Amino acid sequence: MKIAVVILNWNGRALLEQFLHSVTKFSPEAVIYVADNASEDDSVEYLRSHFPEVKIIQNEVNGGFAKGYNDALKHVDEDIFILLNSDVEVTPGWIPPLLAEFDKDPQTAVLQPKILDYRKREYFEYAGAAGGFLDSLGYPYCRGRIFETLEKDHGQYDDTEEVFWASGACMAIRKEAFYRAGAFDEDFFAHQEEIDLCWRINNLGLKVKAVGSSKVYHLGGGTLHSMNPKKTFYNFRNSLFNLLKNAPGKKFLMIILLRMVLDGLAGTKFLLELKPSHTAAIIQGHFSFYSHFKKILKKRRKIPQKKKYFHIRSVVLAYYLIGKRRFGDL
Repeated sequence: MKIAVVILNWNGRALLEQFLHSVTKFSPEAVIYVADNASEDDSVEYLRSHFPEVKIIQNEVNGGFAKGYNDALKHVDEDIFILLNSDVEVTPGWIPPLLAEFDKDPQTAVLQPKILDYRKREYFEYAGAAGGFLDSLGYPYCRGRIFETLEKDHGQYDDTEEVFWASGACMAIRKEAFYRAGAFDEDFFAHQEEIDLCWRINNLGLKVKAVGSSKVYHLGGGTLHSMNPKKTFYNFRNSLFNLLKNAPGKKFLMIILLRMVLDGLAGTKFLLELKPSHTAAIIQGHFSFYSHFKKILKKRRKIPQKKKYFHIRSVVLAYYLIGKRRFGDL
């Protein structure tokens, strides 16, 4: 299999300077691409002068994560796409365990390595940790990360395990499966589009796995910091998109209504924490959801749906009321 590492860049000259060296050094198995999302800085000029071995794809517009990758991957011919954030440091030998798992199981469509925190290197990183799951209300959590609680890496997730979703920070996916599932949904723009894609991958009867023998370090917030209200907007809106589009059965609207009530409680919590801009972002996210409702519902009717998508009923109850802070306690 031919492998491509594809890094999406937007005004990320400083991140490329900091992290791209590790990719070029430790990825001899792959062709490396940087897909520039219509940057306004000197990213492209920097790449041409400092990394002539890296192939550059120049997107005409900044369509966010979803459209950015969809546009760029049309120009990539390799069999395996490894989608890598520009703020990820890779490690020696990170690719061979992924290739070995693809070779071992033809039904495996998506893989992610163990994702650790670049700053606190002994801890898992928020965006993906050791592979993701959903509860019945669409709340994402991971092996190694539930809400804001990050586990220390003691080797507890060094296995290869089937999960529900893989992180867009570092996701390896078969080209054939990417297009068979319909690529990224560009209405998401950014955040949780990888969950939507993996949901569709699962519905096709294919597998998503985390491979603990491969590891990378993720800075996080390189493009959009966690305290930015825009991130809150996309996360809350896109989680509703995911439920409307993918949650099976006739009770999906009840699930969405319950989730929206909990979103209201989250907005109240932000107010009490003196973060009104995040409360406003949740409200804006809901109005954006309403405006897209018919469009997303139309997509729902075209998707084969799997009966069970959740790992536990409510991670909110488990975490906040029962006090279960680690994945192994769920």
